[in-house]
Amino acid sequence: MVWRNWARTASADPELVARPVDDAEVAALVRWAAARGTRVRAVGAGHSFTDCAATDGVLLSLDAIDRIEHVGPATPGGSCEVRVGAGIRLGRLCAELAARGLALENMGDIDQQSIAGAISTGTHGTGAAFGGFAAQVRALRLVTADGEIVETSATQHPDLFELARLGLGTAGVITAVTLSTVRAFELEAYEAPLPLGDVLESLLDDDGLVRSHDHVEFYWWPHTDLAHTKINDRRSAGGHRLNRARRLVDDELLANGGLTLTTELCSMLGALTPVVNNVAARALTERRYRAPSHEVFTSPRRVRFREMEYAIPPTSVVPVLAEIDTWLRRTGENVPFPIEVRFAAADDIWLSTAHRRETAYVAVHQARRLPFARYFRAVEAMMAEHQGRPHWGKLHRLGADDLRDRYPRFGDALRVRDAVDPGRVFANAYTTRVFGP
Repeated sequence: MVWRNWARTASADPELVARPVDDAEVAALVRWAAARGTRVRAVGAGHSFTDCAATDGVLLSLDAIDRIEHVGPATPGGSCEVRVGAGIRLGRLCAELAARGLALENMGDIDQQSIAGAISTGTHGTGAAFGGFAAQVRALRLVTADGEIVETSATQHPDLFELARLGLGTAGVITAVTLSTVRAFELEAYEAPLPLGDVLESLLDDDGLVRSHDHVEFYWWPHTDLAHTKINDRRSAGGHRLNRARRLVDDELLANGGLTLTTELCSMLGALTPVVNNVAARALTERRYRAPSHEVFTSPRRVRFREMEYAIPPTSVVPVLAEIDTWLRRTGENVPFPIEVRFAAADDIWLSTAHRRETAYVAVHQARRLPFARYFRAVEAMMAEHQGRPHWGKLHRLGADDLRDRYPRFGDALRVRDAVDPGRVFANAYTTRVFGP
């Protein structure tokens, strides 16, 4: 299998690029393509590292389907269901929800994706008691391969719902997503470089980092003994507010500008990488602040890189990091990028990387100018020993035969795909690799 790097998930030469404005236009385009034997793929922000949205057929941009359609009644606890257009970007969605006193329960650290793209690829955040975006979906509206507009949920076409809410767009083109939202809340953030040994020693204990805080992640810099640790706990209004000037320095100047500079330097002078990593690991110093949840969950990401991420049992984090460390020391591989570790609750979504098990996510990155294949192949082999499941939107080399054994409901997903799209209107090279022809 040859690795491919896609900076954006769009084909270089689709037959037609269309920007429909509503369900009817999506349905008409799907029917037109199906009648001609042409394939269809939908694209959101193009955030994925894979070619999951690429096509030589019809490429549908959902950017114009991006409004808040309906806000349901609030429960006594303040939560409610909100229906939104599938193309809405997460940043705008969060702003719209905040204006209504609402928020998403959990988020990843990027807010540039479309909501349909985020759920379809299994995008997630961190927090041992919280699921990813797909776990917050309550209903979907989509256009199927025969051009029909279908409403689906856990009680209405439930099998279709399972494939549609996390299935790489193989069930149809999602046009609207109904999400479970919660009353707006703040997060108190604590960030600091901590000794890696201290972070790992009691990581999963009842009173350890992961179980005693709401949202925990850390970044370990190879060739160092430090982990930049981020701890976010849910709070009511008040407290120390986010210092905008400090965030500009930390997130833009150091995290983005500094990381771009150091990775470029290490790409030219690999012998400097251990020293540079040690400096970089200490550059982001301790800070504590409080802000609305979406401002804390997400950060600007402007550095170019390649990424592979695997979901493994949380108990595998320590041995996997030890294996990676041993391999890096033995090979001398030049890796000036940190390794990211996050956590998630188990769920029952058929193709979720957290299906039926509590999960830790280990993501490895490589600078854009450095070779990555040997590093990623080595880590991928380690993940296989721990029943690792690859993030659907990030680089990996697995195919249907590899994935079948890692997902108990994989066969059910393929059965529904065969039923709703027997002609493979929504297929492309990537879906054929991971799901079969």
